[in-house]
Amino acid sequence: MSEEKTEENPVSSNPVNRDNTVQKNSAEEPLLSDRSKKALPFSNWLPLIAGALIGIILRLIFSGKPQDAYATMAGTFVLLVPMAVGATTVFVAERQRRRSWGFYIGGPIIANTLFVLGTLAIFIEGMICAIIIIPLFAVLGALGGLLMGLICRTSNWPKQAVGSFVLLPLLLGVIPPSVPDLQRIAVLERTIQVQATPEQIWYQLHHADNIRQDEVGQAWMYRIGVPLPVAGITQETKAGLVRSIKMNKSIHFDQVSSDWVENKYVVWRYHFYPDSFPPNALDDHVTIGGRYFDILDTTYSLKPQAAHTTELKIQMRYRVSTEFNWYADIVAKMLITNFEEVILSYYQKRSVDGDHHRMKPGIQVEVNQRGG
Repeated sequence: MSEEKTEENPVSSNPVNRDNTVQKNSAEEPLLSDRSKKALPFSNWLPLIAGALIGIILRLIFSGKPQDAYATMAGTFVLLVPMAVGATTVFVAERQRRRSWGFYIGGPIIANTLFVLGTLAIFIEGMICAIIIIPLFAVLGALGGLLMGLICRTSNWPKQAVGSFVLLPLLLGVIPPSVPDLQRIAVLERTIQVQATPEQIWYQLHHADNIRQDEVGQAWMYRIGVPLPVAGITQETKAGLVRSIKMNKSIHFDQVSSDWVENKYVVWRYHFYPDSFPPNALDDHVTIGGRYFDILDTTYSLKPQAAHTTELKIQMRYRVSTEFNWYADIVAKMLITNFEEVILSYYQKRSVDGDHHRMKPGIQVEVNQRGG
């Protein structure tokens, strides 16, 4: 009798089909083959580029006027689009291979940074807004990336999830921003001791001319792109004091006061003209006196201390009006308090080292002829 020989398949952890083909565990098999990876040398950048492109496309859609649907400063855009960018980045990356939790955070941060840089490159966003918004976009993008990473690891519907991330801001964007705007008004103050008399400081407060970059340029607001001040000269008119402010890029406006006591205090309120801020001088979203931000008034107070020493105080009352005031207010406080410290140091140095002539009542008296 002949013996029938049989061969046994080697032991394998993968199941074997009837046609003897080995079936790999789908969880271990990357969605892009090694051959595809070699054919796409930029594959490591593909998730980042995909996320950034989604952000740019949504930004182009959210170009409506402040009071209309799809407004750029709508909370729907600012809060949800960075999360969509992060979710898209992680989704595309997971299509290539399993990524780490660190990537779920870092990848979306980079993608959102590329997104913001892309809006700068195509001139739909300004440098000031870009610098201010990147920290918020980074945090929200990382949150979206973490949520998408969790979905990819624990569910079988990542496509539906990433679609929801992208569609949600589009669906909610049709709702116009809240009217009236949510407002937050606050007062910030700083003080400094100046080795000068109140008369010396008072003179400098009203004769700030030929302001140099090395005197005030270290303020954060000027470092991120706000044009530098050039001069602030006061005239006494029949209506009160008028201080003409001139800045680079042809920015000009007035500070007016009907409430002051010479050598003691002055309260400035702001008056803007239709041409105070020429096109492209400031980002529309951060223009002083605009829909989203304003400086309501500024008060300088002088209090004599010891001999030849005066306490100089500045108080600035401001307004932020956005659907994300909790973040806008943090940014405003950082920039304004830093500015107060820098401008007090400027007046301190000028009072100590500069011209010590006292401003006499009635100097440069003339009626302000400017419109408004």
